[in-house]
Amino acid sequence: MFDDVFIASGGACLTRKRVSKTGRHRFRMTEKADSPQARTVLQQCLYARLQVKPADDQSEAEWVEIDRGMVVYICFFKGATEDIIPKMVNTLLNLKLCEADSGKYVSVLELPGSVLIVPQATLGGKAKGKGMQYHNNIRKEEGLQLYSNFVSLFEKELALSSKSSETGTIVKHGTYGNRQVLKLDTNGPYTHLMEF
Repeated sequence: MFDDVFIASGGACLTRKRVSKTGRHRFRMTEKADSPQARTVLQQCLYARLQVKPADDQSEAEWVEIDRGMVVYICFFKGATEDIIPKMVNTLLNLKLCEADSGKYVSVLELPGSVLIVPQATLGGKAKGKGMQYHNNIRKEEGLQLYSNFVSLFEKELALSSKSSETGTIVKHGTYGNRQVLKLDTNGPYTHLMEF
């Protein structure tokens, strides 16, 4: 059996398979989907507290916390580049996912609210048998660089917001590569998955 692959416009592939000696052919159209570079899960919150350093013999655990706002879990995949970060930050800051006192949904900038960014490599998992695999996650060193740039741009853009400077809203973040403990208080399971 032979496969001949022809690339059609729009990224679709037309595949011709020779299935018999009589010359009959079967044609199949398959769509080529672009793989995401990053995955985020967004959760509005009333309060969130994240442990960034566990307790040890010399010191107590260290925590960061925010009041009303949004928790952003983030995972980068193989092939992710810095080019995606401005789009991610702009989208996440401007999506109308936070419930205002009026009941209307507004962006975290309009609320105004604070943001807690949590690195979450398990978002890249795929089930295989009874276990999970993370082969599509970016290498740790590259992921750390992208995560650091993402956090920096998020801080910069939130600080530029006029409401942010008036109300003292902030960006806090977890430590990339560390196991972290999260405490979260919400007013409903209003959770969204976004891929970039």
